Amino acid sequence: MAIYLPELDQVDLEFPHPNTALEDPNGLLAFGGDLSSQRLIHAYQQGIFPWYAEGEPLLWWSPSPRAVILPDVFQPSKSLKKFFRKSGYQVTLNHACHQVIEQCAYSRGPDATWITPAMIQAYKNLHQLGHCHSVEVWLQGQLIGGLYGISVGAVFCGESMFSLADNASKIALWHFCRHFSAHGGKLIDCQIMNPHLNSLGAREIDRDAFLQSLAQLRCAILTADCYSPQVITL
Repeated sequence: MAIYLPELDQVDLEFPHPNTALEDPNGLLAFGGDLSSQRLIHAYQQGIFPWYAEGEPLLWWSPSPRAVILPDVFQPSKSLKKFFRKSGYQVTLNHACHQVIEQCAYSRGPDATWITPAMIQAYKNLHQLGHCHSVEVWLQGQLIGGLYGISVGAVFCGESMFSLADNASKIALWHFCRHFSAHGGKLIDCQIMNPHLNSLGAREIDRDAFLQSLAQLRCAILTADCYSPQVITL
């Protein structure tokens, strides 16, 4: 059956309303446009994100339900706490954002094509503008895990995470939740639920509830040093 999907142009930054997104595939909203920093910022402020594979049209999504994490109620397991105490891992914020973005793309193997070269560059550009941030996990000076995403007021829109050593991405998320909450952060957007996110304590809310929360929180001002490069300690 044929479906109608709006096409974005290269000039107008406006998106269709997220509630017009398709049910199947879940959340597909529009195609086309570009990955300019202005368009990406505008998209995330409306609960929309790009997701496509190399060689495909640029696709924009706003699924329902939405996977989210509440940073102030996130609780690491006892085993994770015990592991971290003995691990020697160090956690930092915005010390190596470009490396984290690249690792998220390349550590998943050749079949994980959705973080395309164009996407990598787009998020590096957002980092340069102060909108994209990373959490890094280090062991003996080597980057072994981390995550990155986009800041929208008191919402952090998580894009991807990677782990090259035991529990590294879980520890990155744990530390970021504590840090983000302490600086006024209220919600972490995880986009689409999967078993890994479910194991980390993500929950699902419907699109309307997510968009309502986003509208309330996207203009919130966090503590001034929330995203300054630093070591994150618990």
